Amino acid sequence: MKEIIQFKKGVLGLCVMVLINQRDRYGFELAQQISKHVEIAEGALYPVLRRMVGDGHCTTYLQESTEGPPRKYYKLTPAGKAYMNELVSEWESFVSGVATLLAEAVDGDADVSSEVNLEANP
Repeated sequence: MKEIIQFKKGVLGLCVMVLINQRDRYGFELAQQISKHVEIAEGALYPVLRRMVGDGHCTTYLQESTEGPPRKYYKLTPAGKAYMNELVSEWESFVSGVATLLAEAVDGDADVSSEVNLEANP
């Protein structure tokens, strides 16, 4: 179970950056969008956002909301966009390497093939 949590923590920043790159977003909106694809605790998101702001990858601004108090929106900086592109490239290489390793393991061991579902989306 620890490994699954670490997988999610490790990729959460990338997911956040990709979504913010599409358009500026606020925290709860990010949590909703990510949760459509990956189960996360909403509380896990805010430390990632604070770190991204602290690292200079994001800036924030307040925008009035018709549904309550002003919302804090997150926007990628140019450095954040460059870092996101680097992360996407590294992620694609990583996923490809793991998929290859799993495929080779399945080909070489009939017992593994019944335990590993290679059709699952990463």
